[in-house]
Amino acid sequence: MLDNVAVGEIVTTSGGKEHQGKMTLFVFLTCIVASSGGLIFGYDIGISGGVTSMDSFLSRFFPSVYKKQMADSSTNQYCKFDSQLLTLFTSSLYVAALLSSFLASTVTRMFGRKWSMFAGGITFLLGSAINCAAMNVLMLILGRVLLGIGIGFANQAKRSIYLLQENHPCTSRDATRYS
Repeated sequence: MLDNVAVGEIVTTSGGKEHQGKMTLFVFLTCIVASSGGLIFGYDIGISGGVTSMDSFLSRFFPSVYKKQMADSSTNQYCKFDSQLLTLFTSSLYVAALLSSFLASTVTRMFGRKWSMFAGGITFLLGSAINCAAMNVLMLILGRVLLGIGIGFANQAKRSIYLLQENHPCTSRDATRYS
């Protein structure tokens, strides 16, 4: 009768091995860096989704989409933006992040994680500046591609930190985890 029921378990720490780890500035900063990739992706999804539905943005950069939106008074929100250019604008960041993560692994191997993450940060900053100063769709897409490259580098480097930490032998894992 209880075969298909999820059962929880209470875990106690008594009798287990005590670790000498403590929260240090290094551990805290490593956690912040490790969470930055997800934070950047989530931030972009929230911002780009809101911006691409703003009338002022659409009328300036995607006037055909804006005209179509104004002409259609239906309340159906599903696929209301049927524009290849707008799709390219939205997806360019994600495609660039995917492709650059493959390149980032080589850069990380050659120059180390620090320089790989630094290059990703500078590229992301440059992409942000171009998007802020964008005067046309080409500048927007170029900025999004640079943002994607920065995200790809940052995500690849943070994953290598995680894998490095978790793939040590258990005798030395605690030293890397709690240093």
